[in-house]
Amino acid sequence: MKRSVIVLIIALLLVPAIFAEGTKELKPTFINIATGGTAGTYFPLGGALAEIWNTNIKNMNATAQSTGASVANINLLKDGKNEVIMVQNDIAYYAVNGLEMFKDKAFADIRGLATLYNETCQVITLADKGITKISDLRGKRVAVGAAGSGAEANARQILEAAGLSYSDLTAQYLSFAEAANNLKDGNIDAAFVTAGFPTAAVQDIAASRKVALVNISPEIISAITKKYPYYTPTTIPAGTYTGVDAPISTVAVKAMLAVRADLDPTVAYLMVKTMYANTERLKAAHKVGSQITVDTGKAGMPLTLHPGADKFFKEAGK
Repeated sequence: MKRSVIVLIIALLLVPAIFAEGTKELKPTFINIATGGTAGTYFPLGGALAEIWNTNIKNMNATAQSTGASVANINLLKDGKNEVIMVQNDIAYYAVNGLEMFKDKAFADIRGLATLYNETCQVITLADKGITKISDLRGKRVAVGAAGSGAEANARQILEAAGLSYSDLTAQYLSFAEAANNLKDGNIDAAFVTAGFPTAAVQDIAASRKVALVNISPEIISAITKKYPYYTPTTIPAGTYTGVDAPISTVAVKAMLAVRADLDPTVAYLMVKTMYANTERLKAAHKVGSQITVDTGKAGMPLTLHPGADKFFKEAGK
């Protein structure tokens, strides 16, 4: 038999093996997605992801779970209680490197699936409070996020860049939904919210009270982006919330998906592939779904990519 014929036969025999990882039928697979509070952005997107994966991956059983968001999600993943988490990229970086709230508790076995969209740091107040800049928070009652959350870390770092600390104000450790209720009821003067906009908790306030968003000055933005490179300057467009008729300058981090290093590469590959093949469902779940694209799926990624995700992005030429 001629050598060329032998080579052709071997190549044909290898084709099924080459493509098996991306096409073989999964054994029954249970995926619990850790999201965030029901008033935030993670929860509706997590529900959409579960629906996408259940509909398009045979033998996949995915569910979305409401949680305390980024920091809590890292701990759930580390403890093996969730298979996929939604998390801020800055918090993921702290976790893998043992910094900030994970000091001396590094989680080396965390891997990235994809970055998703900008999570914007929003400082919300009521129009009649007279709070127009970060320094006006001095002496005020301020919701800084749930204790130990990603939003709380953002609040602390923004205040620090402005020359303030929690000792300069009355800090209230409240979730997005709790902050919204307390702001409406007059129990607090302002709240830090980190989420994709428009954020349900802020829309809820704006439905009954005239809200205002606090601009972060160029000096503060420069200071925080210099010290913490995960932040990027961003603008909340005018009209995003009822009554907020001018653009708002602020900063943002990135939302992302993370998994454990030992997740089956085929499962990881199929989850990333089907997510990007069904982005219309993500757009329907929340406006930020329009930012979730293959082209930006590695932007701001602070973790080593999981092999399954890496395979997908290489196939996509990214």
